[in-house]
Amino acid sequence: MTKLADSSLEPTGADETVRIDLDGREVALRPRRNRRARHISLRIDPATGCAILVLPLSASLAEGLDFARSKSRWLRANLDSLPQRTPFADGARIPVMGVRHRIAHHPDFASFIWRDSSCATINVGGEGEGVAMRVTGWLIEQARREITTRARAKAARLGRPLGSITIRETRTRWGSCSGKYDLAFNWRLIMAPADVLDYVVSHEVAHLAVTSHSPRFWRVVEKLHPGNEAPRAWLRKRGDELWRYG
Repeated sequence: MTKLADSSLEPTGADETVRIDLDGREVALRPRRNRRARHISLRIDPATGCAILVLPLSASLAEGLDFARSKSRWLRANLDSLPQRTPFADGARIPVMGVRHRIAHHPDFASFIWRDSSCATINVGGEGEGVAMRVTGWLIEQARREITTRARAKAARLGRPLGSITIRETRTRWGSCSGKYDLAFNWRLIMAPADVLDYVVSHEVAHLAVTSHSPRFWRVVEKLHPGNEAPRAWLRKRGDELWRYG
C-alpha cells in the first residue's frame, strides 16, 4: 500500500467541519479520531485545503480546539503555503505524465476531448460548463489505460495472478493491493511524472508476491522498477501538488 496519509483516522462522530476564529480569520477544521495517537496534532489536507485535527481517544473536542488555537501561527502559515488551485478550465496548464499541457476549449466543436501531443494541448469541445467534467473523465481514462497496461505486464513478469484494477480518487493512499490480488490506484497519478506512476504500480504489483514491506518486498520492487528512491522522494516532497488541479 502506497499511503497518502494515516488511514487509521476516523470521524469524531459528526462528520462535519468545525470553524474557529484565529485572530479574525475563520479556519476550517475537520476533527478525526486516531486509535494510535497519543497526543493531539494538526495536519493540512492538501485535497481540501482544510486542517485535520487529530484526536486520541482520550481527548475531548474542546481540548482539541484549544490546541488548534494555540497553534494559530502554524495553521495560518501552512494554510497560506498551500499551492493555488488550478481548475480544469480553458487556458489552464496541467501535467499529464509530468508533461505540462494547456487546456483549450472549443465551444463550437462536438462534446468530446482529444490531445494534440505535438503542441501539448488538451482540446475540449462542447459547452463551457462541462469542461472540468470532461477533462476529469479523460484523465481518469488515461490513468486506467496507463496503469492497467503496466500492472498486467509487471504481474506477468512475476508470474503472479492479478485480480481487478480499480481507478478512483482516494484520500489516504496512492495505491493498494487486497488479499484477493485486486489493485486500486488514485487517478491523480496520471499527472505525476511517468517514473513516479510506474513506481507506484510496481509497488502494488510487488505486493502480489510479498504482502509485507520486508527487505524481500523491496527487492521485488527494485526488480520491477530499478532505482525507486527518486520517485519515492518525489511523492513525499511533491505528491501534494497533484491535489491542486481540478
